[in-house]
Amino acid sequence: MLFVLQALLALTYALLAHAASHGRDERVGAAALAALVLLVLLRPLARGGWRPWLWLVAASLGVAWLAYHGHTRLPLLLVPTALIGLVASWFARSLRAGRVPLIGKIVAAMERVPPAQLAPPLADYTRRLTGAWALMLGALALFNLALALIAVPDGILAHLGWTAPLRVTRTQWSWFANVCNYGLIAGFFAAEYQLRKRRFPGRYRNFADFVRRLAGLGQPFWRDFLH
Repeated sequence: MLFVLQALLALTYALLAHAASHGRDERVGAAALAALVLLVLLRPLARGGWRPWLWLVAASLGVAWLAYHGHTRLPLLLVPTALIGLVASWFARSLRAGRVPLIGKIVAAMERVPPAQLAPPLADYTRRLTGAWALMLGALALFNLALALIAVPDGILAHLGWTAPLRVTRTQWSWFANVCNYGLIAGFFAAEYQLRKRRFPGRYRNFADFVRRLAGLGQPFWRDFLH
């Protein structure tokens, strides 16, 4: 149930953030930020305790302040960069000595063996693939930051009073940040599956079987995935 709520909040955020880029109604921007706050705090709130509620109150006051002063659109510009950059850092950190690359952890779970027992070719491939995800997501985060800088009329450079040498409209930024990002990530995921199928034939019947086995790892695995 928690995963379903998180998915709904993520979809709600994307739709509201895209809608906020087409108008100047601060209430839409505030609603998008509120959905993002709930998405981030949903799991800590479910675990109980007073600290997540304190964070929720503080974040809600912050969103209200931004909406009152007409500044909700600026943080929305930076959210895609922050989220994608965070995920890129997770992939990159898992490549440190003594840690299991994130893709290696997933493949080991799908193979039902400890990561240390992965076949050497598969272990090498998963390490390289983890690095590829880190590089791709890092580049995507930087590209999103570049678009946020040059968006008009209220991009980061415009807020600072500087004129960008290149410009994109807020709507163009939104299409990339709230739609194209997901398409590029999904495309990379699908293309890698095709490469893996050729490199390691016979492991999956088809793409649907591959996705089914990923989903079959279960919520406990994905909950502890980054630990």
